[in-house]
Amino acid sequence: MTSPHLKIVADAHIWGVENAFSRLPGYEVELCCVESRAINRQLLMDADMLLTRSSTRVDAALLDGSRVRFAATATIGDDHYDKHWLDQQGIGWANAAGSSTGSVIEYMTTLLLELHVQNMISIPDTTIGIIGAGRIGARLASLCQKLGMKVMVNDPPRQRAEGNHSFYELNELLEQADLITLHTPLIRHGQDCTHHLIGKTELEQFNGRGIINAARGSCIDNQALLHWLDGDSTRFAALDCWEYEPTPMQALLAHPGMVIATPHIAGHSLDGKAANTAFAYLALCRFLNIEPTWQMAHDLPEAQNIKVIIPSGEPWFTLHTAATALYPLADDHATMKSWLDLTDDELPNAFSGYRRHYPVRRAWQQAPVHFSSGICAETRHLTHVIGLKTV
Repeated sequence: MTSPHLKIVADAHIWGVENAFSRLPGYEVELCCVESRAINRQLLMDADMLLTRSSTRVDAALLDGSRVRFAATATIGDDHYDKHWLDQQGIGWANAAGSSTGSVIEYMTTLLLELHVQNMISIPDTTIGIIGAGRIGARLASLCQKLGMKVMVNDPPRQRAEGNHSFYELNELLEQADLITLHTPLIRHGQDCTHHLIGKTELEQFNGRGIINAARGSCIDNQALLHWLDGDSTRFAALDCWEYEPTPMQALLAHPGMVIATPHIAGHSLDGKAANTAFAYLALCRFLNIEPTWQMAHDLPEAQNIKVIIPSGEPWFTLHTAATALYPLADDHATMKSWLDLTDDELPNAFSGYRRHYPVRRAWQQAPVHFSSGICAETRHLTHVIGLKTV
């Protein structure tokens, strides 16, 4: 008996897409891997399944009239999917929510340590306001508490659902936090709208010095942020997500208060990207009601031990040395800052190209750290807190 034919159109830059999706039990698979800009209505007219990344808008304009019956994005965010329309049409959809959580936490940990060694903050003396307490925000809150920071969490949907009085109102964070970090989805309308959640009014109310965005670019009004940075030389920002991606505001990127600038790569560890693919793959298997056969771990290379030369000084500097050996955050920052002379036509190509061809960065639990000499009990405790695997 001939197996049913299944045509899958996929973004060619989904990690491991050919190994994961070229063979599915019980189907004769035709896998068509293309650049995101080539994913269009004509290509999808005779496709059954669609696999995308965040650069493809999936809605009626793309899919109406096609035979696509399932679409998955190999990304945490899904605001590029018109989920209401997909549901109305009976088209199954899935995201990779939760797949890159560990990678983003490692980014945030390295960033906090970088801010500490740059004397922008003192970690144990800082009050951090976390906006959004989903998978990432909740884990970050727990981590920051263990690091000795005072943590204030704002999440209106969870507060309403749980009746939990441990949450804070946004104005309380603006008044009391030294540092604010965003970890929300992008919601453009309604009670929980997060588009320009931090805008001119909120920045005028903010008494702290630092803003971090590792959520979605439009959650912060970037023009208002630029104006806020201009208002006081002690203010700073660290952005991984930018309004108008992949063409961020050059004036904001160039600002001296932009102390860490990265091109939306917080979740881009190799293990995080692999997990994105695995989430999409398992969702498709569930939709087709088939047993999964592809195993992500078999396609990942073996990680190497990282040797860390112990610096003199407090434990935070030792942690910073170890964290940046695993994730050289300064390299991403330097790369993005090097784009300041690019034209408006060149900048989006550089931004998207860096994300597509991102240097290999392994999850911390996959790359054990070997210290060149003994470390004190406090440092050893903190290495455990931030998730380093030591040998």
